[in-house]
Amino acid sequence: MNKPRLSFLAIWNMSFGFLGIQFGWGLQMANMSSIYQYLGAKPDELARLWLAAPLTGLIIQPIIGYFSDRTWNRLGRRRPYFLGGAICASGALILMPNSSALWMAVGLLWILDASVNLSMEPFRAFVADKLPQEQHSIGFATQSVLIGFGAVVSSALPWVLMNWCGMTAEAGAGGSIPAAVHWAFYIGAGVFLAAVLYTIVSTPEYPPEDIEAFRRNNAATAGPFRAFQEIFHGIKTMPKTMRQLAAVQFFTWLALFSMWIYFGTGIAEKIFSGAPGSARYTEGVAWGGVCFSAYNGIAFVFAFALLWLVRRFRAKDIHTFCLLAGGLGLASVPFISNPAHLLASMAGVGVAWASILAMPYAMLASSLPPDKTGFYMGVFNFFIVIPQIVMSVFLGGLIVKLSGGNQLAPVLVGGISLFIAAALTRIVDEAPVSP
Repeated sequence: MNKPRLSFLAIWNMSFGFLGIQFGWGLQMANMSSIYQYLGAKPDELARLWLAAPLTGLIIQPIIGYFSDRTWNRLGRRRPYFLGGAICASGALILMPNSSALWMAVGLLWILDASVNLSMEPFRAFVADKLPQEQHSIGFATQSVLIGFGAVVSSALPWVLMNWCGMTAEAGAGGSIPAAVHWAFYIGAGVFLAAVLYTIVSTPEYPPEDIEAFRRNNAATAGPFRAFQEIFHGIKTMPKTMRQLAAVQFFTWLALFSMWIYFGTGIAEKIFSGAPGSARYTEGVAWGGVCFSAYNGIAFVFAFALLWLVRRFRAKDIHTFCLLAGGLGLASVPFISNPAHLLASMAGVGVAWASILAMPYAMLASSLPPDKTGFYMGVFNFFIVIPQIVMSVFLGGLIVKLSGGNQLAPVLVGGISLFIAAALTRIVDEAPVSP
């Protein structure tokens, strides 16, 4: 169908739910390692305990994408998945800081990640559903703006509650999770649900052009065997641009996952000289959250620049520059001793993060068949979660052990990975898009 160009307000409304998704995601990224350590986890166990996140995405996202392509009901095609994911994720966020044992926190992370994935990937397909090709880059850049704002606030929230609201930084009896972390997660649950509901209420979806043909096709291809057959066939026949971007994504997300797992606890131990459960350690982890807030703040600001840049430069050129900036930022972290100087490193990471959230999807969306957009967006997630599994199962613990327990060593490896991703971006065949 010929899709009309949408106003910036309409694009903003359809993307607004991503603010809530990133609010929940940001709390998870900045705080899960410390929650695990409050509950007794050792540093070389952290990567394995994070395994729930990538495994959930590997299984859930292509299935959700496949079924959302085939869904049409009173709520639409993608919106039923937004809503279900938001409700489940909000419940998991409320329960997470009340975990009384390590196994409980790990189980809740599985639920939280499954719920976030249920909401997130249909949002990516939503842009391709609603916007003509020439507005894809604007749509994904707008998502990047909202993701950046949500992540800024969520990452810094425990530090704000400790320093501005007087909540305790001390772990409670038996190493229980501090009150500031509790309240940050409760606030996150409300924001997640409210933001997704705003998009559901404000943005309608286009129905299938021929609803009867759509229903007949669904009936003819129904059944779990046919579903898995189509999923595996789709993976084997990925578009060329998608295969090229897969390598870029692998090294990009290897870097990001190393940072999310080890940055906060690494600086708490190496720069703040704190042990898990001490006030000094909690302050270090909270400062790690501020650093995460800083890179997300830079991403938020730079996302506005992306709205201008995508009209003048190719997405692959923008992405190459941004990944190089992120590589420099991450690679510098292990050589810093003053906590304030970490903010400069995070500026480079923020530039990269803004591009990571938008440019690969802008390059990808124009190469996908319209009737399989949700499915291929889900499959594209393989190349986000597989490197996370590699870091969780193999590289993370190995690097920490080889470096004598230094949790910042994987962060240095992450910086090198971003340099590799930048080089691989140069070989991507980007489809021309009209301005």
